[in-house]
Amino acid sequence: MKRFIPMLVILLAGCGGSGGGVTSAPPVVTPPPGSDPGLDTKPANLTCVAPARPQTSTSIVVSDAFPGLPNIGQPVKVLVEPVPDPRWFVLRKTGQLVTFDPDNATSVTTFLDLSSGFGLRTASEGGLLGMAFHPDYPTTPEVFLYYTRNHTGPSMRSVVSRFRLDDVASPGAGTVEEVILEVDQDFDNHNGGDIAFGPDGLLYIGLGDGGSGGDPLERAQDTTHLLGSMLRIDVVGTGAGYNIPAGNRFSQNAKCGPGTGNADDCPEIYAWGLRNPWRWSFDSLTGDLWAGDVGQNAREEIDVIVNGGNYGWDCLEGTRSFEPTGCPADLIDPVAEYDHTDGNVSVTGGYVYRGTEIDSLIGRYVFGDFASGRIWALQGNAQDGFTLEELDSTSTQISSFGVDQQGELYYTNYGGGRIMQIRAGGGGQDNVPDLLSDSGCVDASDITQPYTGVIPYEINVPFWSDGAEKDRFIGIPDGAAISIDGNDDWRFPPGTVLVKNFRLDGRLIETRHLMRHPDGVWAGYTYEWNQAQTEAVRVREGKVVNIGGQDWIYPDEAECLRCHTDVATVALGPETAQLNKDFTYPSTGRTANQIATLDHIALFASPAGDPANLPAMPDPTDATADLGERARAYLHSNCVSCHQPGGPTPVNLDLRYTTPLANTNACDVQPTGGGFGIMMPRIIAPGDATRSVLIRRMSIRGGPQGMPPLGSSVVDSAGVALITDWINELADCN
Repeated sequence: MKRFIPMLVILLAGCGGSGGGVTSAPPVVTPPPGSDPGLDTKPANLTCVAPARPQTSTSIVVSDAFPGLPNIGQPVKVLVEPVPDPRWFVLRKTGQLVTFDPDNATSVTTFLDLSSGFGLRTASEGGLLGMAFHPDYPTTPEVFLYYTRNHTGPSMRSVVSRFRLDDVASPGAGTVEEVILEVDQDFDNHNGGDIAFGPDGLLYIGLGDGGSGGDPLERAQDTTHLLGSMLRIDVVGTGAGYNIPAGNRFSQNAKCGPGTGNADDCPEIYAWGLRNPWRWSFDSLTGDLWAGDVGQNAREEIDVIVNGGNYGWDCLEGTRSFEPTGCPADLIDPVAEYDHTDGNVSVTGGYVYRGTEIDSLIGRYVFGDFASGRIWALQGNAQDGFTLEELDSTSTQISSFGVDQQGELYYTNYGGGRIMQIRAGGGGQDNVPDLLSDSGCVDASDITQPYTGVIPYEINVPFWSDGAEKDRFIGIPDGAAISIDGNDDWRFPPGTVLVKNFRLDGRLIETRHLMRHPDGVWAGYTYEWNQAQTEAVRVREGKVVNIGGQDWIYPDEAECLRCHTDVATVALGPETAQLNKDFTYPSTGRTANQIATLDHIALFASPAGDPANLPAMPDPTDATADLGERARAYLHSNCVSCHQPGGPTPVNLDLRYTTPLANTNACDVQPTGGGFGIMMPRIIAPGDATRSVLIRRMSIRGGPQGMPPLGSSVVDSAGVALITDWINELADCN
């Protein structure tokens, strides 16, 4: 996939996800003999309920296009079959090409499966990444796929193959793969992966610079190598191989091999100087090739790709100088770019809109950002250039865009496993209040106190929030309940509001609301308290304020969803292993187990069960508990919003508390994102914290090298000490 900056920060309280709530009343659970629950009944909640999601002044809304479909699981591409009554095709990073009937979208069917027998390598950004139908499909029953597979020296190779189908409806054993082109990847990230036939009937292939950071092997400016380029080849009527189009810049040269060592410029190259072109498309009207090219640490860019063009990487990052020494003068600037603020870090290219439903978008290029979930459209200006107009800020991970036969826009939500549709919307109404006093989640007579309809809670392993003390509350709509999945993660119903108060030196400084709006979409909002502690005002764009000598970061609203990811069920704190502990309830003064109490007041759709039989993470500060379990619990709370399977990072880590250390892909594993000059660096070096990049990242702030890379200005010295002690105690990875 693309470069997804590693991130550990959790900006809001909670745990939950895309699962729906239950409206029928679950059974009341009787506490064990001799014990009293912390609460007798669920408090009535009339006001602390999420309102309708805000709409921008631009006229779009985003919704689940096929709510009856099961979770597709890490979708990276969606296409519509080019036939009169089409199926929809979805690529999963894990190797499956699945289809479904849009008129009866209740299940998916596996069309091709590369997860076994193809040597598929899904590490980091690898996997099944691209697909194109033959221009004469289905008369010519062929599809083309781009995937990465295991290799030796280096460990990953990109493959573009033709699949001759024995049955277009349901390919069988007679389907034959013909490998067309192979390219060695230097590292496991920046693979590009999009493929498509252009209006000229030629196959275009987008390749990243081979990975790591900063293009260390200078591939993107080296045209004797295929990486960092847009390729163009002729595969129609060529048998198993390909021909070089006469119009390519270096068409007279010999074809390039999979690796390095080519004597001349590669004739397959159409354009170069690209870092990681993640999703690109042809304008169906003009034929122009539009691409989103993922940046390094500062800029994301949109390019219009032309034959023979050099798009600047790594001389430039966008229009910003990166490594200018020895660079040519004829570099092509992006038509638009944006910087890494407000949670934006990884562009996903889209389409020039040629549908009919959204009049204001016709002829405009629409694209998004994987991390922030923002969607933009380019707007032409008087200087013959473009400006960005934000259309929506979603809670989704936008991994690709697609269009139906009418040209209407869709996109894949990677973490949620969904296909989303972009439709015309109305209005610009924002029902989330600007003042905390109007939120319905505080006591009207004293807004420093919670509304009686919310339920307080504590967790075993608090996330590090720059030393702030925190209060947490759950607001569940009356008549709804929380469901618990097989991983003991909690799924909150629409209307939920999760509240967290932050205090420094005993003073309220911030209150955050994580809401699941009535349409099922999650979003985060934050409020800044005044000095008098009489009001808190909503902060939309984010800000940094010096409080008591430290910089306190109020997040931009879009930044919340960078870490409240779908793969982590969005709301991150309340899960069974976190709340399985005693808590003193202020309204009754009784101390009781939280799970037993919430069972008793019927907050769960089905009883959670006896707390003694349920998981519970240890308090990392409890010196009497096992050091390894405390360390793993700390990493779980602070890291797994991103670092688990399907998470939005290029590092294939799984730091969940329940994952054996040997299976985390961290222990005794060489880092791919830089070693800080450490001799023989490892993410976790058993017995030697000084060689462990994990410790180095935890010990710095600012930029993508620090963990977390946003939302924190103060290093958690106690957390660093805990993980240091644990690593130094490790004898091995078992």
